Amino acid sequence: MKIVINNSYEEFIDTLSFENLDNLDLKFKKFFSITEPLEAKIFAINESISCHKLSKIKYNFDKIHTRSLCIYSNSRDTILSGKFLKIHSTFIQEKEIKKRLLLLDSKKKVDVLHEGTVRSGDRISSNGNLCIIGDVNPGAIVSAMKNIYVWGKLLGIAIAGKGGNNNATIASLYLNPLQLRIADVIAIGPKDKPKNYYPEIACIDEQTINIKPYIIET
Repeated sequence: MKIVINNSYEEFIDTLSFENLDNLDLKFKKFFSITEPLEAKIFAINESISCHKLSKIKYNFDKIHTRSLCIYSNSRDTILSGKFLKIHSTFIQEKEIKKRLLLLDSKKKVDVLHEGTVRSGDRISSNGNLCIIGDVNPGAIVSAMKNIYVWGKLLGIAIAGKGGNNNATIASLYLNPLQLRIADVIAIGPKDKPKNYYPEIACIDEQTINIKPYIIET
């Protein structure tokens, strides 16, 4: 079984090892801090999933911001379990399930490079690192599972370490954001414009976001 959590990125969770269902809580913990509504799809090939196991999975989805949950399987028992729990469930052939998973995997982005200004209202997300060559204007939101690098002015909202990566950082040539977020730690941007015009980097230090000069070692 594979669970695909999709909200401008795909996150695959291998559930074959879920012999102890209590481990599910740890698997889903990384999604608790994500505020955007998530869409989730369960793909089960030749696997009969009991109502008990499926209800445990559904319970974890209920704890995060899930907009929709669907099941696709070639097992009638799994489909019946899903319908019993009032989960949208569709019976499809094994070949079709594999095709959909392959398509999702091919679209999965890791590191993302964006060239150009990120304007107000725009949103850019990455499964890995996000590098932007250009400015991030106020009203724009950029986010990444790992680090964010802005080769320009960062004036909007930046979210790094989505999923709880405390080691993530946010760097910019001109760091004056509306808001910074790394993992679960949030910092509001300064009211006054920075007097310095050198690259800076934001990172977590003792549960606080600190900003310091970004020195690139050569």
